Amino acid sequence: MTISLNNIIPILNSDFKGIAENIHFDNVSIDSRSLQNNENTLFFAIVGPNNDAHIYIGDLISKDVKNFVVTHIPEELKDKANFLIVEDTLVALQKFASYYRNLFHFPIIGITGSNGKTIVKEWLNFLLSPDYNIIRSPKSYNSQVGVPLSVIGINENHNFGIFEAGISTRGEMENLQKIIQPSIGILTNIGNAHDEGFTDISEKIKEKLKLFSNVEVLILNKNKTIEAFLKSEIKTFTWSTNDKSADVFFQKKTFDDYSILNITNGDKCFKIKIPFTDEASLENSMHCILTMLYLKYDLDTIEHRVSQLFPVEMRLKVKNGINNCTLIDDSYSSDFQSLKIALDFLENQKQHSKKTLILSDIFQSGLENENLYARVSQLIISNKINRVICIGNVISKYKNKFLNAISYVSTYDFIADFENLDFANETILIKGSRHFEFEKIVTLLEEKTHETVLEINLNAISHNLNYYKSKLNPKTKIMVMVKAFGYGSGGFEIAKLLAHHKVDYLGVAFADEGIELRQAGIQLPIMVLNPEMTSYPSIIQNNLEPEIYSIRGLKAFIKITEQKELTNYPIHIKINTGMNRLGFDDEIIPELISILLKNDSIQVKSILSHLASSDDLINDIFTKKQISVFDTISNKIKTELKINPICHISNTSGISNYPQAQFDMVRLGIGLYGVSNDINETKELENVGTLKSIISQIRNLNIGESVGYNRRFMVDKPIKIATIPIGYADGISRAWGNGIGYVLINEEKAPIIGSICMDMLMVDVTEINCFEGNEVIIFGENPSVTTIANAIRTIPYEILTSISSRVKRIFYRE
Repeated sequence: MTISLNNIIPILNSDFKGIAENIHFDNVSIDSRSLQNNENTLFFAIVGPNNDAHIYIGDLISKDVKNFVVTHIPEELKDKANFLIVEDTLVALQKFASYYRNLFHFPIIGITGSNGKTIVKEWLNFLLSPDYNIIRSPKSYNSQVGVPLSVIGINENHNFGIFEAGISTRGEMENLQKIIQPSIGILTNIGNAHDEGFTDISEKIKEKLKLFSNVEVLILNKNKTIEAFLKSEIKTFTWSTNDKSADVFFQKKTFDDYSILNITNGDKCFKIKIPFTDEASLENSMHCILTMLYLKYDLDTIEHRVSQLFPVEMRLKVKNGINNCTLIDDSYSSDFQSLKIALDFLENQKQHSKKTLILSDIFQSGLENENLYARVSQLIISNKINRVICIGNVISKYKNKFLNAISYVSTYDFIADFENLDFANETILIKGSRHFEFEKIVTLLEEKTHETVLEINLNAISHNLNYYKSKLNPKTKIMVMVKAFGYGSGGFEIAKLLAHHKVDYLGVAFADEGIELRQAGIQLPIMVLNPEMTSYPSIIQNNLEPEIYSIRGLKAFIKITEQKELTNYPIHIKINTGMNRLGFDDEIIPELISILLKNDSIQVKSILSHLASSDDLINDIFTKKQISVFDTISNKIKTELKINPICHISNTSGISNYPQAQFDMVRLGIGLYGVSNDINETKELENVGTLKSIISQIRNLNIGESVGYNRRFMVDKPIKIATIPIGYADGISRAWGNGIGYVLINEEKAPIIGSICMDMLMVDVTEINCFEGNEVIIFGENPSVTTIANAIRTIPYEILTSISSRVKRIFYRE
């Protein structure tokens, strides 16, 4: 893609202000933090509900980006770059993508539905790629921004496209239809996801179907309700498992780990074996089979390829590796578009200065190999990768294009040489096509722990952060609490994401937590809320900022700063307004002011207090009194000292319940992790942490037998039980046992029976179809930490922070 600004000025209906119109660009970006931005980039300054990319234009210009699509030109940047001025930069991005799409003419499949879009897309890519040069949406890029970015990835060598489209409210699908312009449509299903964006199911169906307004065929599960909304001119190709009037009729028989589909298509009858038994995979398979039938594939080819379908991993995962390494696991796909995304993710999540890329041959790029690997080389240089390990016949031929590169013909050759390779203190991106079985490399490099994991959804953290930002005044700063190991979710990884989002402050409880973040490379200001006086030297050494809450502590800190001959070292003054935990009482304030007036080795960076009951409106009068007292005392300090520090008192609940108490900054805590006492607010938040384990063993018990210590569960009828390798040493409260709590297995509740042991718990699976090795959900969406907390009479904080450090954390991005 090389396009002139001249060409798109009228396309975007934009006004040009700048240095030269006759400039060409070959890269489009909306992410100011991407290391792939350069002088050949056209940057769209998207304005979102909680972020305005115009504020990053100055930084981008300093990095040689010269071309911008904007709603306005920042005053200080006039005449410093080329600006295309539009009313709405997102609309402009979509217009450009639609224009770009029209430059190409080949079949394109458009997929929408409530579930299964990404899986069907990835499976179709696998099934059709031997015969086509396919461009597809990377990962689940199906939004108002993701779709245009996906389509812009088309190049002149592609001859088939597969794009997914997701919407959350009415009026969005028309935009995506103009960009994708599918010739073949697939409707996976209509479920209840994003129901809140539509008045009823009828409106949702109508909106989804707008993607298919000009398709030559629509593939779907035969459904009279949906078909009633279809335009008569739209040709359908339907399948069903219960309606023989469908074009293709399926009868299925499920075995332990595979299914047989008996298929009738007109006068043809045939069988296909698929390696799945769950209903969702069967349904997704049927959409793929109908697509291949429509494209006139012979039955032998369909049967052979469909039998090789595989589970799709839709997430980039961050894992702990051997020798203090961090792994980014993207071991199931290798294409140029997703490589760009993975490299950006690597930069955002890197935990070490050294970065290694393990990369397989790249397929489906649409580029000649010489051109492809030259572009890959530029990506690697832009992202400052220190070492490249190439695996595959093709990429090995081009290893000289990469700095510090070694190559292996196959994954097995890499494994055979593994002991001769040095992996330590680095972040490693593992990115390969499924064909190369890079999961074996992940296994070699991954730190070995037991089979219980806490999965942390980084997308959900971003969503929740933006939700609370949307409640703030534009100038209100935000501190995010990452104390107690990030409320049990992992401190550094979340801190890195928060730095990516440019929050103003991080808050930790003790100096050790802040020091760990500094050692991991976090540069954001970090406040230590409960510093011990013995930690003051370490606080200063690591550029941390202490909360000071007593005269004794203040004098001790001043003494150290004077010994070190420091001036204006930032401190934070804690006022007690009724919590009666830590802080200066009102009668101590004159002495506090007197000391502060006499010392210039310190600087009051902020004044703060803590709301005791902002989550309980029964105590509304008390909370408002706290706010009033804080306002009075903080103003007194500011007036006497003639300073203007940051003032803050609101915690998570205060942000929502007491917007008048935002002052200069708020402190976001457990809300970031998707937990709120407000039922309506909970609906707006996304679950962040999912604690998972597996079934270790299944056994049948008879009447009179018992389960667990002290025989607290006695069998009164024949049952089947499963043992799960997680217990109170992992953080599961014993109060959640003995029939009170449950886990989720195959989306069904399995009651916990008997006492929870140190390392295990047992559940009743009599009515559940399950096997040893099956996944078990301990908490997440269901049961939520709030559900567990309510049942055992504690608070969600305790549930989250109790999860042991021996439980492996896996961070992922959808």
